[in-house]
Amino acid sequence: MRTEKYSLPFWIDLCLSSFFYYLIFNNFFFVNIVLFIFSCFLLLSDLLKRPDLLFNKICESLINFAKVVMTPENSKHWHYGYTKKNPDKGDITLVDTNLLNKAVSAAALGNAMEWFDFGVYGYMAATIGKVFFPSQDPVTSLISTFGAFTVAFVVRPIGGMVFGPLGDRYGRHKILALTMILMALGTFCIGLIPSYNSIGLWAPILLLLARLIQGFSTGGEYGGAATFIAEFSTDDIRGKMGSWLEVGTLVGYIAGAGIVTLITTLLDEASLLSWGWRIPFMIAAPIGLLGLYMRVKLEETPAFKSFSESKADTETPRLRFSELLKTHGYQLIKCMGLVILYGVTDYMVLTYMPSYLTIVAHHSETAGLVLILIVMFIMMPFTLWGGMLSDKLGRKPVIASGCVAMIVLAIPCFMGLASSNLTLVLLSLFTLGIILSCFIGTMPATLPSLFHTPIRYSALAMAFNLTISIFGGTTPLLTSWLVKTTGDTLVPAYYLMGAGLVGLITVCFIKETAGKPLRGSPPSLPMPKGEEAL
Repeated sequence: MRTEKYSLPFWIDLCLSSFFYYLIFNNFFFVNIVLFIFSCFLLLSDLLKRPDLLFNKICESLINFAKVVMTPENSKHWHYGYTKKNPDKGDITLVDTNLLNKAVSAAALGNAMEWFDFGVYGYMAATIGKVFFPSQDPVTSLISTFGAFTVAFVVRPIGGMVFGPLGDRYGRHKILALTMILMALGTFCIGLIPSYNSIGLWAPILLLLARLIQGFSTGGEYGGAATFIAEFSTDDIRGKMGSWLEVGTLVGYIAGAGIVTLITTLLDEASLLSWGWRIPFMIAAPIGLLGLYMRVKLEETPAFKSFSESKADTETPRLRFSELLKTHGYQLIKCMGLVILYGVTDYMVLTYMPSYLTIVAHHSETAGLVLILIVMFIMMPFTLWGGMLSDKLGRKPVIASGCVAMIVLAIPCFMGLASSNLTLVLLSLFTLGIILSCFIGTMPATLPSLFHTPIRYSALAMAFNLTISIFGGTTPLLTSWLVKTTGDTLVPAYYLMGAGLVGLITVCFIKETAGKPLRGSPPSLPMPKGEEAL
């Protein structure tokens, strides 16, 4: 009989806390690793007897973990000196470019790992539909799969409302570490779920629960990562540095698509449906731990550190969405207009497209994945170029050019996708990818600049996730349903044209921010240039 001291809650606490605290505080390495390994064996033993306690206890442990690392006593483990101010005027922030490059690299790589987890589901959509939503009609199965995909977007605004205020209160990079944990957990759990043929209705139910965990985590990801890089960057290269965030996203998508393509190529359909589809999801565990390690080593941004020091003696008020809407409604509307453009295009081209090529355009599943993989490789330098160009010409011209191109070229591109000529298909995808690069290369610098430092994470997370949930996340489901209902394979093109029109109108009402400080912040310059200015 098991004794009380080996209870499940005790060993989950020991397992999580010993490992996480090492990552944070970099102390007691060997002691914590031994405890972690030893507790894993006891944890597995307990799980066989008490699986019902797992989810609740993990949530409790994550909350306790957050409380510990966010206390003022532990702040010295997170913050490091890296900026200087004008000692006379205090109106210039000088940023160490070496630390800037390290911070942006770590944030982008962490973002790549997070979006690897999220993207794998989209690329495995056709297979997941057969495993969890078996149907004689492949289109119906695909719609059900994207329905589960869309469910995650229901909780994304909730995630934004939770993580955004926490990021404005306790720091950007701490919350980014927590989102990494939850994303890896949700993705790994998908790989453990039995098929519909094994447990019936419980299979899609468990899939939906895992997707909810993913969606809640993603609610704090983009707003936090974009805010982090924008606040860390100097004014003259904010577009370039922000574009690295989206390069990280593409790397994550490419890694996910590459693994899925490899698996679907090497395995026959029976093996793929039996166990092969689980492999990309199981990889989430080690990737998540690596991403967590990278994120907890990040330093806080100059803007947030300056704000925290100025408010050290006062309590930061909790921000309600209603108050945010009342005081910053105009900026929120502009942000949402840009996110409609960004989200619809992104999810149409990078998430829905492989399934569209397979189910609607009747290309092979492998061919669809390989083509998307090639396009994403091509998009990486163009995304960087878009960010750099926005620093030179301005954010508005780059975004507006992409909007006009999408309105004009969407229909010809989707006509090309239906061709049996793979070269024409690739050219059409390449065109859509270049248009998308105009948006993703500039948005990480454009969106955070709409808000002031005290509310930047909250406002961006809430506006971004609410809009993505309504317009972006529903894009695969809605277009799949419209294509089936109307029989018109050009429906996705019309959808993109509408998003382009919304984006073009919104761009007319935003101010140009290229080369300018963030709202409420002093000019941010590289340290050598700032030293000379003094």
